[in-house]
Parts: sequence; structure tokens; C-alpha cells
Amino acid sequence: MPGKKNASLKKPDMYEDLRDEGASKEKAARISNAAAQKGRSKSSVAAKGGRSGSYDDWTVPQLRKRAKELGLSNYSGKKKSELVSALRNH
Repeated sequence: MPGKKNASLKKPDMYEDLRDEGASKEKAARISNAAAQKGRSKSSVAAKGGRSGSYDDWTVPQLRKRAKELGLSNYSGKKKSELVSALRNH
């Protein structure tokens, strides 16, 4: 999101930190906006819903399953790095 500000993000700095940690666009926006609404830090909001870890630590079958859950297409023939990128940029 460098250079482009999204008016719907209540805590853009937190959003960027979460994206750098590997969270998808949707998850980063949800967590940062929830933190802004409740006045909490990133860690307290993330602790509420748990943490799944970085996509880099997932296996290819786990990544494919997540891609299917998110409704992504053309994921079955992708390499691990391509799956991670697709999930992060979802």
C-alpha cells in the first residue's frame, strides 16, 4: 500500500506492520480496524482470535486448503512461494 492511503483503514501503520508479518490484506485490515475501534494494541486484538503463524511455515497442502477456503482460483499448480504470495495479496 505504499503511496496509497485507504480511508477505511483506521490504523494504517498497524495494517502495514501486520502485512509485513505476513497477514493477508483482509486480516490486516480487520485487526487494525478492530484495534482502533476498541482502543487496543495489535497484540491484544490478535490474542483474542489466536494466531496461525506465517504462511512461510505452512506446508503446500495447508496453503492450498487455505486458498480454496478463500475462494482463490488456479492455486493447484502453484509453487509454495507463489501460493504464499497469492494468499498474502488476497
